[in-house]
Amino acid sequence: MTIDTFQAIADPNRRHLLEELRRRPQTVNELAAGLPISRPAVSQHLKALLDSGLVTAENRGTSRIYAVRTDGFMHINLWVDQFWS
Repeated sequence: MTIDTFQAIADPNRRHLLEELRRRPQTVNELAAGLPISRPAVSQHLKALLDSGLVTAENRGTSRIYAVRTDGFMHINLWVDQFWS
């Protein structure tokens, strides 16, 4: 299932996750440590970000590492840029 990128970034918890992942790739546990929500809730938010194409996930051993997918922001960039020209 694909989620609209604007819908994905509408949630403040997802925006927080994106800001954290902008700094460096992280695991669910690392990301959950900085939020007042449960680890399963963080996983659900990450799934929405994955489905919208804004993040990637890579398995490394027993860990899954999430990172920002910069080309996933192209749709948002194009939409916002039209207001500056």
